Amino acid sequence: MDDDQRFRGIARTLLEAEGFDGVGEADGGKVALAAARDLEPDVVLLDVHLPDIDGFEVAAKLVAEGNHPAVVFTSTRDESDLGPRLYRSGARGFVPKDELSAERIARLCR
Repeated sequence: MDDDQRFRGIARTLLEAEGFDGVGEADGGKVALAAARDLEPDVVLLDVHLPDIDGFEVAAKLVAEGNHPAVVFTSTRDESDLGPRLYRSGARGFVPKDELSAERIARLCR
């Protein structure tokens, strides 16, 4: 879930080549929530900055719903810039966009 269509395409191609099945995409927080509820993915890769509802709020809402996907944040910003909101949201962790890999996501979701 990222508002940058180009990044979504690159991430999907990379992760599918490394063994993940891409089941959906979203360009905003509201669409991300609806897609996660409808598609019931195991993992949601979520940008911190989305145009309508920020990623922290999306993650918190997904986690509050009980049987939720593992949420992994991504951003061009450094993890230290995100502060404690990152972990208070219930996300499993963070992977910088330039270090994205299926292995990094899988490690966080174990």
